[in-house]
Amino acid sequence: MAIADVHVAEAPPHGGGTRSVRDLPAAERPRERLALRGPGGLSAAELMAVVLGTGGGGRSAVEIAEELLARHLSVGALARASDAELAAVAGLGAAKAARLAAAFELGRRSVAEWPAGRWTIRSPRDVTDRLGVEMGRLEREELRVLSLNTKNAVLRMSHVYVGNVSASLVRVGELFRDAVRLDASGVVLVHNHPSGDPTPSPDDLHLTAEAIAAGRLLDVDVLDHVVIGHDAWVSLRDRGVTFDRPAFQRRAGGS
Repeated sequence: MAIADVHVAEAPPHGGGTRSVRDLPAAERPRERLALRGPGGLSAAELMAVVLGTGGGGRSAVEIAEELLARHLSVGALARASDAELAAVAGLGAAKAARLAAAFELGRRSVAEWPAGRWTIRSPRDVTDRLGVEMGRLEREELRVLSLNTKNAVLRMSHVYVGNVSASLVRVGELFRDAVRLDASGVVLVHNHPSGDPTPSPDDLHLTAEAIAAGRLLDVDVLDHVVIGHDAWVSLRDRGVTFDRPAFQRRAGGS
């Protein structure tokens, strides 16, 4: 669709209709500013206006975006907003809310996939840099297992469980299913706390102890258990839990 075909809904002057984007000065047109200055040259509200495409309820797309940011205080908080919270903004509508949700999800996935190429774990920070944004906004607990080779490169990330992550509900054998198939030398457990507080619970500690014991029998080292909150994370290794292999040391003689 050409820029000239897109209309921004404005308060009708003297009972008139809507005003076209082409009637605005070029400096005020988000899509043209995007083409001229690149995405880095636009404000958060302008970028959101490009995603929204048009206004509604007598307001422009930029005005709707500005209200969204004002209500939620930050882009990060807005990305975690529910459908009901988005629908509370006049002029947004279900279609525009869906566009925003899709844009935020693409952003989360791009962060989760960065950097490209082989993912090597040298510390808990290498885990949270890749998964913190994505897992920190999940509404339910999710347990994932990273299977590592002898050089601590990630062979596979397995989604093992969704729900209440506890030793009484999670089958410990499932934690090592892919690691055994891939002949992995170690695993890192990762799960989130939807409450936002990453403080390990007694269940987290119990599950970790059972996993370490099972790993010894299978000759697969459990290197860490990382718990992710909204804006923080905790490494159980850093909290003093004893794991079999010191830090993220590579196995001797590994390829």
